[in-house]
Amino acid sequence: MMIRLCSIIALCGLYQICITSLILIRLPASLGADAAEYTNCSSTIQCGTLKNIGYPFWGVNRPDYCGLSSEFELTCVDNTSLQITISNLTYRVLRVDDSSRLFTAARADYNNTFCPTYLYNTSQGNIAPFSFSSDTLATNLTLYYGCDASSTYQSAISALQLNYFTCTVNDSSQSGYFFTRRLDDITFPTGITVANITSYIGQCKTNVALPANQSAVQAIEGSTSTQTATTDLKAALDQGFGLQWANDNVTGLCQSCTASGGVCGRNIQNLSVFACYCSDKAYSSTCGGSNRIRSLAVVIGVVVAVGAAAVLVLVVFFNRKASLNIKVCDHVNGENRADVEAFIAVHGSLAPKRYRYWEVKKMTNSFSEKLGKGGYGVVYKGQLDEDGRNVAVKVLTESKGNIEDFLNEVASISRTAHVNVITLLGFCYEGKKRALIYEFMFNGSLDKFIRNREASDASGPFLEWNILYRIAIGIARGLEYLHQGCSTRILHFDIKPQNILLDENFFPKISDFGLAKLCKQRESIVSMLEMRGTVGYIAPEVFSRNFGGVSHKSDVYSYGMLVLDMVGGRNKSSSQVSQSSESYFPDSIFEHIEEVEGIRALGTTSEEEEETVRKMVLVGLWCIQIRPSCRPSMKEVIEMLEGSSHNLEVPPKPYLSSPVRSPNNSFTSSDFISRSLNVEISPILQES
Repeated sequence: MMIRLCSIIALCGLYQICITSLILIRLPASLGADAAEYTNCSSTIQCGTLKNIGYPFWGVNRPDYCGLSSEFELTCVDNTSLQITISNLTYRVLRVDDSSRLFTAARADYNNTFCPTYLYNTSQGNIAPFSFSSDTLATNLTLYYGCDASSTYQSAISALQLNYFTCTVNDSSQSGYFFTRRLDDITFPTGITVANITSYIGQCKTNVALPANQSAVQAIEGSTSTQTATTDLKAALDQGFGLQWANDNVTGLCQSCTASGGVCGRNIQNLSVFACYCSDKAYSSTCGGSNRIRSLAVVIGVVVAVGAAAVLVLVVFFNRKASLNIKVCDHVNGENRADVEAFIAVHGSLAPKRYRYWEVKKMTNSFSEKLGKGGYGVVYKGQLDEDGRNVAVKVLTESKGNIEDFLNEVASISRTAHVNVITLLGFCYEGKKRALIYEFMFNGSLDKFIRNREASDASGPFLEWNILYRIAIGIARGLEYLHQGCSTRILHFDIKPQNILLDENFFPKISDFGLAKLCKQRESIVSMLEMRGTVGYIAPEVFSRNFGGVSHKSDVYSYGMLVLDMVGGRNKSSSQVSQSSESYFPDSIFEHIEEVEGIRALGTTSEEEEETVRKMVLVGLWCIQIRPSCRPSMKEVIEMLEGSSHNLEVPPKPYLSSPVRSPNNSFTSSDFISRSLNVEISPILQES
């Protein structure tokens, strides 16, 4: 005890001497003014609703040496419209996302008009140094101008009414047509061939190819009248498309420069050379530090060193059970906090923004508006301070999941950029407080829209078949992107109606990546030690490897179950939904798939709807084949949905039926396997 007391006294004396010495150290009288280049490049571009735009862009109030190259110059028109010129064409800049190296651009000459003075294509060849983002369709949107409106082509004109628009040039009205895909890929009415249409379109004076986002193209294709089609076309042009810039070595240098406290730019004497502008001067890569910075660093360093030495000695002499009870760190959350910091370090600028808990509380107005609740926690509506847009904030229940699942969801979505995949805007992790900030989806999840609820139980609108069909295609495109479009293949493992979110136009986005698994792009089979997914949508091989390996085809199975649920659920009342679904899935559908009456029994009212539903059913049945090798890929699913049902063969009947639920609507995994796969569960599997 005496030794401990002496040690404490000695430490206190040492600490007092060091503090006294530090007080006697004279700091510089003035730290001096920052270098002009550092000040200039630290400023950001503000124009209209767009704010805080910095490197690699320059212009407005940022000199040319503050940008990556001459192509990144921005101009602000009337303090409202931010614009960029690429290959002599002017584009409106609608949004900039530094973390993903993406920005949204729209042709300025097509703003509120189909009829610009001059007609130019926007193609991959004339957008250098940028490239189209993954959710941009670069060549499918084509506008034809100056087409003949004579009676010679009346049959073709009649077949293209939905594609028609008028264009006034020099007080003269011209007929025009637009297409969202190649003519060879379009199904025309009976009696109208591609050759007929090609012959007619070929006499038009000129045509222009324009890029558009997939969601905008889907809206056009879902139009049912000429007026809505042209309105959707205008919206597609106004919404713009995604462009991205390369993550080259210069961007790597910029990350190092920023981490050292500098701002990125180009050398004033040689604009082809990267420069890291720091508060004292320019450096070639990172801030080296100046005398005044070093002076301050020495002072801070000594203070930190003395404090650290004192704490270290105290820790050596006293463990956590000592009566002084000195708390050095939070041992409960220390490893988890390290995991989060390591995640941010590994992902760098690709990691979504990290918010403090007080910021999450502020953006949700103290969690005042609840959007939904599940086993994972509660979702609240919020609003970002940065740009005022609405967001959905998922606050995870403290007792649910672990840090690995949490970071898995963050890492999975951080790798994505697709119109049919939810966008993760940020996350919060402070001890036991965890939250995920997503883009806000106006119509919530799909599950509440695929039930034909009774009037007294209604909670969502009745979706028409063309909307359900469009949703099915959108989900398929999102899954195909996760499986093939990312640098890392992402397997979702929990595709179900509750995890499909819908925006104000009922365009779908895949969400909830808590169970997702990342694997190398060329890998097809993954190892899994635990069951993942939701009963009713889980592929057979996830339960038992006797059916095959777990792979991206497991998501295909879940997708098939989802599509069949959309088909059958639309025609069921709420009282029926809570019971077994064998009345429509899949046996009864399979038995009557070749009969028109069987399709009409699902609620179709026209030949077009019958064609749509038949395709959805056939695709769903192909996707739920027991053996993974018999299921199509998501790319093939898209082709099947967009083609004609007459080209689809009826798949082999899957030995599968929905599980009969117990009175409390619950059943075990072994119940599901034995009932839905018609196999006998071994005692070993049942015990496990």
